Amino acid sequence: MNFFKKIFSSEKKEDLDKGLEKSSTSFLSKLTKAVAGKSKVDDDVLDNLEEILVSSDVGVNTTLKIIQRIEARVSNDKYLGTDELNKILREEIAGLLSETNSGEASEFEVPKDKKPYVIMVVGVNGVGKTTTIGKLANQFKKSGYSVVLGAGDTFRAAAIDQLQIWADRVGVPIIRQQMGSDPASVAFDTLQSAVAQNADVVIIDTAGRLHNKVGLMNELTKIKRVMEKVISDAPHDVMLVLDGSTGQNAFEQAKQFTAATEVTCLAVTKLDGTAKGGVVIGISDQFQIPVKYIGVGEGINDLQVFNKYEFVDSFFK
Repeated sequence: MNFFKKIFSSEKKEDLDKGLEKSSTSFLSKLTKAVAGKSKVDDDVLDNLEEILVSSDVGVNTTLKIIQRIEARVSNDKYLGTDELNKILREEIAGLLSETNSGEASEFEVPKDKKPYVIMVVGVNGVGKTTTIGKLANQFKKSGYSVVLGAGDTFRAAAIDQLQIWADRVGVPIIRQQMGSDPASVAFDTLQSAVAQNADVVIIDTAGRLHNKVGLMNELTKIKRVMEKVISDAPHDVMLVLDGSTGQNAFEQAKQFTAATEVTCLAVTKLDGTAKGGVVIGISDQFQIPVKYIGVGEGINDLQVFNKYEFVDSFFK
C-alpha cells in the first residue's frame, strides 16, 4: 500500500512542514539512533521504537497497536531491513489514522444540507479555544461562507471581549450578553440571529471549566437542548479544542470532555511550538474521534484542515 503518491498544495504543505518541524526532527533523530548498526528490524529495534513512540506522546495503547502491526509485517518478511522502517511506519500510522479520519479534506467546507451549520466548541481555558474559533471563522469567510459567532463563555468577561476582538478582526457578527448571563440564552439568540440572516455557519463558544464534570455536563446538555428549539438537529458538530503542546495532559482533557458530552471532532492547536506532534495520532486513535483542524502557527491563516496523508508525510520529513 502506498498512501503517499499524493499532490499536496505547496503553500499549505510548507506551513505544515514548518509547524511539525520540531516533532519531526525529534522523532527522526531518535529513530536514526535506534537503528544505528542494525541491518534488520529485530526485537531490539522494536523495543527502541516502542520507547520512541511513547516519548513522542503517541500514547501507550496506540504505540502497542503500531508495534503489533510492524511485528506482523516483520513476521511475513524475515529480512525486513531497517532502511524500510521509515516507510513502514508512515504506512501503518496513516492506516491507523484512516480508521478514524476518513477522506482527504483540504478545504474549509460545510455540509450542503446544513444551513446554518452549527458548531459548538468546547475545551479548557488556555488551549487556544477562542483563537481557534476566530481563525476558523476567518477560514470559512475566506471560503465564501457567512459566519455568526456566539459568545457562550459567559463565565469570564475576558472570553467575551477576546471573541469580540476576533469578530471585529475577521469582520463577522457576534452575539453576546453580559458576563454571568445564561450561556444557553446566548446560544438561542445566536441561532435565531443566524437563521434571520440566512447565515451559512454558526460557531458557539462555551465555558472551559472542568472542576465540576457534572456541572459541565448539565450546562452543555442545556445549551444543546435550547439550540434544538431553533434548529432541530443543532449542534451539527461538537468540537473539542486541545493544546497539542501539553502532550499527555491533552489525553486527560479528551477523556474528561468525552465523558461530559458527545464530542464529534477535534481541533489540536499549538503544534508548531512543540515536539509532541505524536499526540494527534494517539488521541485520534484512542478516542476514535476524527481530527478536523490543526493549528501550526500563530498567524490568522495558520489553522489547517487536517489531512492525514499530509500530516504523516510532514511528520516523517
